[in-house]
Amino acid sequence: LNELGSESAKIKAMGIMDKLSTDKTVKVLNILEKNIQDGSKLSTLLNHNNDTEDEERLWRDLIMERVTKSADACLTAINIMTSPNMPKAVYIEDVIERVIQYTKFHLQNTLYPQYDPVYRVDPHGGGLLSSKAKRAKCSTHKQRVIVMLYNKVCDIVSSLSELLEIQLLTDTTILQVSSMGITPFFVENVSELQLCAIKLVTAVSNF
Repeated sequence: LNELGSESAKIKAMGIMDKLSTDKTVKVLNILEKNIQDGSKLSTLLNHNNDTEDEERLWRDLIMERVTKSADACLTAINIMTSPNMPKAVYIEDVIERVIQYTKFHLQNTLYPQYDPVYRVDPHGGGLLSSKAKRAKCSTHKQRVIVMLYNKVCDIVSSLSELLEIQLLTDTTILQVSSMGITPFFVENVSELQLCAIKLVTAVSNF
């Protein structure tokens, strides 16, 4: 899927995606949807009190692998849809909604907590860690896999703004996209995402 994501970006840049068979492209999109769904609601911030540290790490690595795979599926799907001169059949509502669902969930539950401690849930119960002191003490070190996922999600958000310029979406979907575009401006340490969100909000306002 990672390779498919890279290749779909190249084919999109070459402007030859529309030369592929529509039936086969639609089949690919339907397969991609299943892969997006697989990681769309997986929490990467699990805290198993009964597990050892090694078991916790192995479990987290497995979850992150599935989440990253789903991100690649999202990118591939959105690359297909935002390629020039694509037939109407490729704009499958279920796939678009699944991409948005995945992106919203992992921004809120995976990336924001990693980049801004205010969004972290206290593992000992007590809700969100809202102290500004938590922000000050936050380490800037990030796992490579988190940085990679962050970059992929930035690409997805940016590509969604392209999709809005091509395809009419339902009012419900537009509301979801709007909230996804506005929230990053209340999160610290996500400047690249904020730039992508500006594009998204601009596309929504022109919708």
